[in-house]
Amino acid sequence: MADGELISVIIPVFNGDRYIAEAIESVLAQECDNIEIIAVNDGSTDCTEKIIRSYDNVRYLYQSRQGAASARNRGVKYSSGEFLAFLDADDLWTKDKLEIQTSLFRADPSIDMVFGHVEQFFSPELAESLRATVQLVAGSTPGYFPSAMLVRREAFLHTGFFDARYRVGEFIDWFMRAQDGGLNSHLAAEVVVKRRIHDANTSLRERDSQKDYLRVLKASLDRKRKNREKGERSGE
Repeated sequence: MADGELISVIIPVFNGDRYIAEAIESVLAQECDNIEIIAVNDGSTDCTEKIIRSYDNVRYLYQSRQGAASARNRGVKYSSGEFLAFLDADDLWTKDKLEIQTSLFRADPSIDMVFGHVEQFFSPELAESLRATVQLVAGSTPGYFPSAMLVRREAFLHTGFFDARYRVGEFIDWFMRAQDGGLNSHLAAEVVVKRRIHDANTSLRERDSQKDYLRVLKASLDRKRKNREKGERSGE
């Protein structure tokens, strides 16, 4: 990436007044100066709006409750950066997240998107009864999810927006489409995200939507089948 290219950071948030300030501060702590921050309030009923508006350098958008995929898409449409980054309102970036990833883009211009590793942590207020239901992964793991990604705008739009039909699994669907489309991804060795486990995590709150993962897998298999059949017909 060229020096001075803008990075748009999009933060979707629903009833996140407990954590949104920490998330924003983790973006402001980045060593990169060429950042715009867009926070999309997805129909919150708590003090989320008041907290976001207290930051003069954060653009505030509001929509009725439509889900994280729709909120991210709205942020992309209102953004202007050559690169796109996403941060869930309950996650935290490490202070060198963007510097690590932008250095990889500078080293290899053929890269379309860069991910990094993630560490999980229990939010201090999480009840012991809920902690017992979650297996916290020790150490760091590859982070193939929105908060850990930095992607070229052109590559993101080539793949298309997040599918707002999914409450969970929308990023897996997007990533599979990106891979099917031939995007070149790279995984940084460093930890770039601290992922908070708390009582309102989507994975805990929307367990009934886990069947979305099956729909995502089926959609990927259908795409591969259609592409294979198209290739076979063109070879006749």
